[in-house]
Amino acid sequence: MGRALTKAHPRVVGVDDGPFGRTSRRATVALVVCSLPDRVDGMFTTDVGVDGTDATRRLVDAIRGSGHLDGIRAVMLDGITLGGFNVVDLVGLSKSLERPVVAVTRRRPDFDAVDGALRTYFASDRGMRRRLIRARPLFAVRVGDGTLQVAVVGATRAEAASLVRRSVREGRWPEPLRLAGLVARAAAARI
Repeated sequence: MGRALTKAHPRVVGVDDGPFGRTSRRATVALVVCSLPDRVDGMFTTDVGVDGTDATRRLVDAIRGSGHLDGIRAVMLDGITLGGFNVVDLVGLSKSLERPVVAVTRRRPDFDAVDGALRTYFASDRGMRRRLIRARPLFAVRVGDGTLQVAVVGATRAEAASLVRRSVREGRWPEPLRLAGLVARAAAARI
């Protein structure tokens, strides 16, 4: 699967969630399809349960139903959770879509704090959420003047690092994720 990432202008779908309130039941998620480095080919939204367990299924359904799946070469996520602690199963997402999945975060998570939150708020399914969070190890990718933390399924670390670097236009944040974040915030503000 990873070889598709070496094409001149791979099409990537960036995924990020928008803000939600303490009493919100659903969180808006934006998906932006980009032909790297900077062409936008499509945008669509879905939603996930706040602190739910439907993120992976909702992403699969949204991407399959978008009309863009055939052209998409990879899925890029802003982190591994959406709508609070609704954890994306990176392996399950990659297998369902038959595409590499790359999760990017600005800094290494404080896993002790994550475990504490899971123990406090998700006692009944803490083990499942923890396994998903820890399923793929993070590795550092130098971008511009900084470093991002990346997890990958369906491609090599080198392929994922190259994809992340190619997706950055300015600064050090991947353009598909920057755009998805903007769309998610705008869509959430409408609700």
